[in-house]
This record gives sequence, structure tokens and C-alpha cells, in this order.
Amino acid sequence: MTASTAPDAPALPAPALPALALGDDALVLSHRLGEWAGHAPVLEEEVALANIALDLLGQARVLLSMAGDEDELAYLREERAFRNLQLVEQPNGDFAHTIARQLYFSTYQSLLYAALAAGDGAFAPLAAKAVKEVAYHQDHAEQWTLRLGDGTAESHERMQRGLDALWRFTGEMFQPVAGIDVDQQELRASWTASVTSVVERATLTVPTGPQTGAWAAGAGRQGLHTESFGRMLAEMQHLHRSHPGASW
Repeated sequence: MTASTAPDAPALPAPALPALALGDDALVLSHRLGEWAGHAPVLEEEVALANIALDLLGQARVLLSMAGDEDELAYLREERAFRNLQLVEQPNGDFAHTIARQLYFSTYQSLLYAALAAGDGAFAPLAAKAVKEVAYHQDHAEQWTLRLGDGTAESHERMQRGLDALWRFTGEMFQPVAGIDVDQQELRASWTASVTSVVERATLTVPTGPQTGAWAAGAGRQGLHTESFGRMLAEMQHLHRSHPGASW
């Protein structure tokens, strides 16, 4: 099913689309990283992943507020109304899988925010504040990619497996989004160069599968999501929907 043939696609006002796209990316990945609470391999990573999740949640609040009521947008929208990349909704898998997802996304987000911060658009103030914390997210992912890739045979295999499994979701990051004024070709080239450098230094192999086309994935921006997203969304929204109008 393609975005053009999908039934009942929700219509959103054009000014809200870019804020929802960026805000949903941050919100969904924040929730995924929060799922590591109590399950991270070491205590230090418990804290690191929680801090990254909180950074992303802060970004999501600002961005969703630019599109409407942040609580309603986070907790009362249906699955088809979310505009996040399919990459960020992918399940955590093992720790190496999570790091592969983080490497791909944080590299993209770091480059995107740097470009937005350099401009004078609506997202420049947020990007200027967030660029430093996103640089930390990227560095964290890079250091773990190097550590796992150039570690034991087991860690090397798992890291490569994570990179390979998520590669097909990366092409969607470079699809134009109305209202986000960046050079997508330049963004893709910079992202590819950065990721390639890290992966090769980690003694790993850059995946060769397609990022776009029939065998690639990615229609999250059009409201089409993978199976695991529905289950994640139900968990994320359960408390709010169970107690409508409640105050704490």
C-alpha cells in the first residue's frame, strides 16, 4: 500500500506538518529509549539513555506546541496522524540494534539542526538551543559503535546486524518535508560521509541495500507506520486515555 492509495489519510494544515514531523520523531524515539529503563546493560547506560530520552522529549514538547496542544497531539492522535520517520519507531532489539538506530538518527538530526540553526526560519531558535545536546547524542552513538564494532566477535556481529537491519529505513530521512528548508542532497551527502567514517573505523561494513525504492522502507511522513508502532502507541497513550481530563 502506498501513501497515495491509503484510505482515510488524515488531512493536516500545512503549517503544522513540519512541526509535527520533527516533533513526532523526537517524541517517538524518546519513548523507545525510555523503554530501556531498568533494562540497560550497565547503570551508566541507564542514565545516559534516560538523559537522551529527556532531551528528545523536551524538543518534542516545543515542536508539538508549535502545531497545537502538545498533550492532545501526543496522547489523543490516532496512529495514522503521526508523521514520524519509520526509523525511530523500530523496536529497541538488543543494545547494538538500539545504537545502530541512534547512530543513523542522531547523525541526521545533528546535521539537520545545524542547518536549521544557521537560517532564520521558524525552527531556528529551537535548533540553536538543541544542537549541543544533539551533538552529545551523536557522540554517544559513535563511541558505542566503535566500542561494539571493534570489540569482541559477538559484539561486532551484533553491531553489524543492527546496521544492516535498519539501513532500509534511512532513505526516508532525506525526503523533502514542506516547511523544512534544507538542501536534502547536501544533507544526505554529509550524513553518508559521517556514518561511513564511523562504521569503517569500527571495522564494520556500510550496508549496501537500497535506501529508497521498492525494497526500501519509509512512509511514516505520510502516516503509514510499521506493525510495532501501533503497540508502542497504545502503551504510550494508555494512561492519558484511561483518565481523560485528569490533573495531577
